[in-house]
Amino acid sequence: MKDKTTLNQNNLKRIGDYISVPQYGRETINSGIVHIGVGGFHRAHQAYYTHQLQEQFPAKDWGICGMGLRKGDQKINDVLQEQDGLYTLIIKHPNGKVEPHIIGAILDFNLAIDNPLAAIDKMAHQDTKIVSLTITEGGYNFNPSTGAFDFSNPDVQHELKNPNDPKTVYGYLTAALKKRRDHKLPAFTVMSCDNIQHNGDVARTMLLTFAKKLDPDLARWIEQEVRFPNSMVDRITPVTSASDIAYLEENFDLLDQWPVTCEPFIQWIIEDQFSNGRPEYEKVGVQFVPDVKPYEKMKLRLLNAGHSVLGILGALHGHSTINACMEDSTFATYLRQFMDSEVSPILDPVAGIDLKSYKDSLEERFANPNIKDSVSRICSESSAKLPKFLIPTLKDNLDRGGSFKFATLVIAAWCFYSDKCSNEKGEPIEIIDVMQKELHEAARQTNDDPLAFLRLKSLFGDLIDNRKFTALYVEMIAQIYSEDDIRKHMQEML
Repeated sequence: MKDKTTLNQNNLKRIGDYISVPQYGRETINSGIVHIGVGGFHRAHQAYYTHQLQEQFPAKDWGICGMGLRKGDQKINDVLQEQDGLYTLIIKHPNGKVEPHIIGAILDFNLAIDNPLAAIDKMAHQDTKIVSLTITEGGYNFNPSTGAFDFSNPDVQHELKNPNDPKTVYGYLTAALKKRRDHKLPAFTVMSCDNIQHNGDVARTMLLTFAKKLDPDLARWIEQEVRFPNSMVDRITPVTSASDIAYLEENFDLLDQWPVTCEPFIQWIIEDQFSNGRPEYEKVGVQFVPDVKPYEKMKLRLLNAGHSVLGILGALHGHSTINACMEDSTFATYLRQFMDSEVSPILDPVAGIDLKSYKDSLEERFANPNIKDSVSRICSESSAKLPKFLIPTLKDNLDRGGSFKFATLVIAAWCFYSDKCSNEKGEPIEIIDVMQKELHEAARQTNDDPLAFLRLKSLFGDLIDNRKFTALYVEMIAQIYSEDDIRKHMQEML
């Protein structure tokens, strides 16, 4: 029986006999990037691109220091500390091919809750040129309906009174930027990598709103000196499973506590606006453009909304994975008709993109049998996702007189899902959402008030006032509540 090899820097030479490992000298690289929110997606996307850049075009200023602001980041901190920042990226192709790579771009990790001042110092250090973010939609602290900054957040209230004891990303960013200004260091770029339309603009607006309340002079400096490029990011990255860990151990005798799996497709489009230099990511396939908005709108409205369409409807039917949904012809047809009849007509022209080919590629990616992206992951935090991915398309079609029936069924299904918390087979559904209680309470009142769910203004805005929409919504609610067979209702619409 072969000895198992623990993943760390000292063991890279041995591991390199059977898996590709970093060929660059990690000890010679500075952490020019501080990344807040090191999850699976960051490690499959930005860190992978950074790793590729170091492999092909060594760049001593562009390593990554990961940073966690929440207690929930303790595990990734512990794993990356034990593994010297190393992890395995397992790329799974539709044809069954599997490619494991050891990624070395993350050089260090800083758990900010243990030492907030050390985290501030790291961002304020002259080596740090970019602070990038994957903090999920909820981390931006705005009202999803109005877009306004939420000053009622207790953490925000705390850090406005205690600026040296930050809790949110805005507290940390303002504290670090103040230190840089006071020491006459150039500002870093704030680069959002989250699935939010105009993500850089949102980050800028939220940070400036917070900073103006805290320190108006600092806010004026940030407004002048800090750049917030918009970006579009794309790579399907399922939650790591026990089988992924076992795969490395059984096939390579490698002990990696937290590998990441992903599809082969990867895309990153960024506006070329940076405060203090940037990596030459274009050398490894990143596309820099003057305006990313048409690209991100296409991706959010097709891929992200498409995921939610399959996720909500699939959860009610009892499908456990996205590829299982795509293997069901009703779901695959429903998705394509949603994309063709409701999304494509409201998209802006996208230079260099063939829309039909893009939609074809989405179907192929969703159907990848080796990714097995869980429906529960896709449905998690739907209260943050649907107001950005799906509801804007619905509203656009109401304004233009276009089709909105496919999106409406998803909203009605979301209500039923939030009310019953089980699928049509009677199996319980765990709803993972910061608004879980509000969603359930509103949906529970649907039998007495068919529009009760739509009264959540923070999610739906004034959608309840559109009679054309509410008439169809009430009709679909009645159908779903009278006959719990979502697949049948989908078939009747095709």
